[in-house]
Amino acid sequence: MRPIVVEARRGGVVEAVHDVHAVAVREGSVLAARGDPELVTFMRSSAKPLQALPLARARHDLDDAELAIASASHLARPEQLAAARSLLAKAEATEDDLECGAEGEPPRRLAHNCSGKHAGMLALARAHDWPAAGYRLADHPVQRTMLAEIAAAAELAPEAIPTAVDGCGVVTFALSLERMAHAFARLEALEAGSRVATAMRAHPELIRGPAAADTRLMRALSGWTAKGGAEGLFCATGPDGLGLALKVVDGSYRAVAPALPALLREVGVDVRELAVQPVLNSRGEVVGELSAAV
Repeated sequence: MRPIVVEARRGGVVEAVHDVHAVAVREGSVLAARGDPELVTFMRSSAKPLQALPLARARHDLDDAELAIASASHLARPEQLAAARSLLAKAEATEDDLECGAEGEPPRRLAHNCSGKHAGMLALARAHDWPAAGYRLADHPVQRTMLAEIAAAAELAPEAIPTAVDGCGVVTFALSLERMAHAFARLEALEAGSRVATAMRAHPELIRGPAAADTRLMRALSGWTAKGGAEGLFCATGPDGLGLALKVVDGSYRAVAPALPALLREVGVDVRELAVQPVLNSRGEVVGELSAAV
């Protein structure tokens, strides 16, 4: 099956082409696939809603904004930083306890796009009286819990999942796109999954930002939960138990949004507002577009 092909055009000329592997599943069956649904790649930040499940089960004192920021890859906007600070306070930790590195200008740990996830991991460690130091490391109880959670959601043995170090220093997990889609399809059926998904849908602006495919999909489609990841990875689930996973081969996240409608059309879901993405120059002028080739 041919991948989805997203073309970048400028002045009517095709300037770049992105191949996108994609799969949609429901109840363990593949409903639609483009490219290779068995492609194995790292889940990266798309795993965050699943990684938030142990936190949601352990900490009933968290509100929706705090659970949403634990599932987010934020842009350090004021409302996102406020949610991350609130979660960090619930963890009885400080910014110095975050092990995600620093971003922003001036660089600081709270401004790192994964600071909410890291604050959530500190809150999980606090709930179980685990040591805070080194919570990012593979042999720490927090990261062993994360691996077990991903394995259970994907219905795989933990030892069958290759792991590596993510951009923020924690463990990341390699699965096939089909298993990622399957895990997301099961999200709301998992213990505390409905709570995490509801929190994300209540605060899509915290998950990334107004131009991001995950924030936009959750705003466009009622009942959908979505999370993008680095290197062009994207996962989502719909209200009818549909799970999606997409991977842009060259890692360019800009191809995700225009690829989504091409996959969703095959399962009867219309999200045409994502089908054409403008290409802007440094003046903010529209000088081209991104869309899936027919």
